[in-house]
Amino acid sequence: MGNSLKAIVTFVPSNKCQKYLLEDLEEMPVDKMVDLSGRQMRRLPVHICSFRELVKLYLSDNNLNHLPPELEQLQNLQILALDFNNFKALPLVVCTLKQLCILYLGNNKLCSLPLELRLLQNLKTLWIESNCLQYLPEVVCELSLLKTLHAGSNALRTLPPQLQCLQELRTIWLSGNLLSEFPPVLLDMPFLEVIDVDRNSIRFFPSLAHLPGLKLVIYDHNPCRNAPKVAKGVRRVGRWSEETPEPRKRSGAVIEITLDEKPLLPPAAKAEPE
Repeated sequence: MGNSLKAIVTFVPSNKCQKYLLEDLEEMPVDKMVDLSGRQMRRLPVHICSFRELVKLYLSDNNLNHLPPELEQLQNLQILALDFNNFKALPLVVCTLKQLCILYLGNNKLCSLPLELRLLQNLKTLWIESNCLQYLPEVVCELSLLKTLHAGSNALRTLPPQLQCLQELRTIWLSGNLLSEFPPVLLDMPFLEVIDVDRNSIRFFPSLAHLPGLKLVIYDHNPCRNAPKVAKGVRRVGRWSEETPEPRKRSGAVIEITLDEKPLLPPAAKAEPE
């Protein structure tokens, strides 16, 4: 019995077996959330798609590699967690969920993202860490409301210049990639607050002192010969970070940047939409 039996039952499409997987979940939950994480599922029970008012659906840590077309019925969904599964391609049905604000795709086998992702114009948080991406898909640059992009632990060597179009972007996590130089496009994004390039192959850092929004830069575990220069008050994490950063000057005056709140590292728990 238990999870092993559930993994077998996922292959049986009968209503009785589907309800067994959902246990007592026969009606729409009051909190409009369904969490089916860690159940060794290979198929999503289609019955879930009848909960048309559902807002949050967590399918993390299963064995999913496809989703049923009926998922399109969940047009109120704001959070969808598909991380820690076996997706080699993002199911196109996900791109029909136009109210999505947060999408977790980390720890799969994705080598690309479909152009249809551009339809998710309400997306504010995208997690694509720990996949097989050798480049950042340019379609990501069309998500105009995106605030947080987590693309760590892939095989990225550069970033597309179109990324600067994301003027709402505030945090970008790029740790554990193959960057040999600091991505030039980030130098043209003054609205960024957090930049993480930890565990790459960057040998030299340009000055970041001209980025007025910057609050935190993480550059540790790079073979760099220098620390990035930042404005006073900006927190650095890496070699020589204890050295006093140079203040940013404008019109002969020294302007200090202070932190109202300590910037957070990537959250361990799943976030809520803003």
